Amino acid sequence: MMVSAPADGLFAAYRSIALRRTAILVGLGMLTVAAFLADLSAGPADLGLGDILLSLIRPDSLEPRMQIVIWQVRMPDALIALAVGAALGLAGVETQTTLNNPLASPFTLGISSAATLGASFFIVLQPNPGFIGSAFLLPGFAFFFALAAALTILSLASLQGGSTGTVVLYGIALVFLCEALTAGLQYVASDDAIQQIVFWSIGNLTRAGWLEVAVVSAVFLLILPISLRDVWVLTVLRGGEDQARSAGFAIRTIRLLVMLRVSVLAAVAVCFVGTIGFVGLVGPHIARMLLGEDHRFLVPGACLTGAAVLSLASCLSKSVIPGAIVPVGIITAIVGVPVFLALIAIRRGDAGWR
Repeated sequence: MMVSAPADGLFAAYRSIALRRTAILVGLGMLTVAAFLADLSAGPADLGLGDILLSLIRPDSLEPRMQIVIWQVRMPDALIALAVGAALGLAGVETQTTLNNPLASPFTLGISSAATLGASFFIVLQPNPGFIGSAFLLPGFAFFFALAAALTILSLASLQGGSTGTVVLYGIALVFLCEALTAGLQYVASDDAIQQIVFWSIGNLTRAGWLEVAVVSAVFLLILPISLRDVWVLTVLRGGEDQARSAGFAIRTIRLLVMLRVSVLAAVAVCFVGTIGFVGLVGPHIARMLLGEDHRFLVPGACLTGAAVLSLASCLSKSVIPGAIVPVGIITAIVGVPVFLALIAIRRGDAGWR
């Protein structure tokens, strides 16, 4: 009895923590659904939440004009917000854990800057390789540049041993290089091309359709099970490289594989909707504050938080100016900065933030 009593107490405490974190995940799921419905309800057309719910249950109950508004305009925008937000949340939490850096995000690697450079390259020079449909040339070039940049960083970092500092430093260098090349393209571009580059780079969900929703969702759903398979590895890695190495994990290989799937997630997310900042940075931190460092809960929590944050930002982008839609990248930047500063103030005592 003297031996089993402490074990029973530890098991009860563990079960209580697991139940609390499961309840938080359920709450985040309900918040995401609520944000999705609010995003569907927002917009200039006179459609309330009742009309939205009725259209989801009985699509034929609304007049054709309203069906087009909901299913051809609002539904793709709302779903791409969920898909991109979840992808950026997943990419963000894995980047922060793998690089052991609270300020890391997919954009730390310069993926966003490379995507902007790819889009600018197409807008200014109008190349046509011939094997891609015209509608996919711009996102295709953005994706290609983003993925090529990520693979270049990983290859160079691998030659230097694949340390976290090396990956971050190469990413920062790439950000400056891509921004300089983009500025050079803008210098020789026409006024119309410059306007297109600026519009693309500030992030906008309204340019996505059902095909873009399907592509981003498919990539996210393919990578999520791989991330969930590695939750124990990520949890151990969060405790420190020495601890993970003593447990027999090949740190260098794990880091390169994780960063490769992070690069694919981030590249797919930004190639269709442009640059959307802070979601991949703030979402994982909110999830970490609520769920702790156990990645069995943190990984799905970061996906739900990222989806909810971008969905709420999309809703706000349709509501802040009546009759107009503000690019969601502006909303995430304006709202993300004070939220991130608040997170720094709350977590300033944590060792990882010093």
